[in-house]
Amino acid sequence: MTMLYRDQGVVLRTHKLGEADRIVSILTRGRGKVRAVAKGVRKTKSKFGARLEPTSHVALQLYEGRQLDIVTQAETIDHFPAIREDLDRLARASALLEAVDQVAREGERAPELYKMLVGALRTLANRTDAMIVPGFFLKLLAVEGVAPMVDCCASCGTTDNLSWFAFVEGGALCQKCRRGTPLSPEALRLVRMVLGGQLGAALNEPASTATREVDDLAARALEAHLERRIRSLTLIERP
Repeated sequence: MTMLYRDQGVVLRTHKLGEADRIVSILTRGRGKVRAVAKGVRKTKSKFGARLEPTSHVALQLYEGRQLDIVTQAETIDHFPAIREDLDRLARASALLEAVDQVAREGERAPELYKMLVGALRTLANRTDAMIVPGFFLKLLAVEGVAPMVDCCASCGTTDNLSWFAFVEGGALCQKCRRGTPLSPEALRLVRMVLGGQLGAALNEPASTATREVDDLAARALEAHLERRIRSLTLIERP
């Protein structure tokens, strides 16, 4: 028996299906990642084609299918025009969506991830702070249970002279165990702020050498976890 259900979600990506349809990947509040067919949305007279574009936050009605669900209704909750009208914001949002698409699992509820993504998009629509993307990546690693170890050396356990970061060990290293990438005290402080529940304060940090360092570290740490590159990062303009 086909089941009709309603949910809310953020459109992560789309691709063409046939001449008029589109397959849409959506991170939903109640069902995790859902892949669904949106029939006829590529036609000029489609009622909700424009509502099912990446970054859109939408209220949906779907039929549950054997392999792919079918979208029957889509109403916009937030279209994030500030993101869509700014290439830099759009590039950053694309990196967030790509990361979530890789992490989320179909049919597995992820309410914290959904809340994080909606919150990050709302923040990005209102401000362009340097720590938005790296902060999100670090929190994403924490949700996955693989947050970088930054309170002590990931190799020997000492809390002194943490000045290196190794992606294989997954955390900071002391001067004695040094290998990997140099880690400045300011960058270490920012990572600790994000992982310690002070993301809001970290977002207020002005762009600097330290924020760029954390930006690179967070991206590389997430890519190491995913074992793949986040291609959207190449689109982001960095000072």
